[in-house]
Amino acid sequence: MRPGTGRRLGKDDHAALIRWAVECAEHVLPFFVAACPADLRPRAALDAGLRWAAGEIGMTVLRSAALAAHAAARAAEVPAAEAAARASGHAAGVAQVPGHARRAAESALKAATAAGGPDAGAIERAWQFRRLPANLRSVATLSSQNARARNS
Repeated sequence: MRPGTGRRLGKDDHAALIRWAVECAEHVLPFFVAACPADLRPRAALDAGLRWAAGEIGMTVLRSAALAAHAAARAAEVPAAEAAARASGHAAGVAQVPGHARRAAESALKAATAAGGPDAGAIERAWQFRRLPANLRSVATLSSQNARARNS
């Protein structure tokens, strides 16, 4: 469902939303990899999200991968790594709940901010906004985020 609209996303928009959420999570995944190089669960969740969007796997496999990424987040001891893994789990979760795109972006923003401070967070927010298709902005971003990104 599109938050606040009561309408379902079309298949193409849903797939585009997943790809954007995956892109956001991939952008900060290096923070997780630096802290937990042997843990492949967040990467696997992102791959599962893309495979679901392409129609290659079902929801059960995808959900397991998303939950595994969240488990990796709980195991991470570095805040930027934790947030990056959480972004991966939420990105995969967009398949089941499109609103998880916001959470993926928010977690990526937290990872960037934890790693580089408020300026890095502002740069991340603007980066995310530039990549988000205009027709999906009401689904994936908060109105305050839209305004801040346009002004960045």
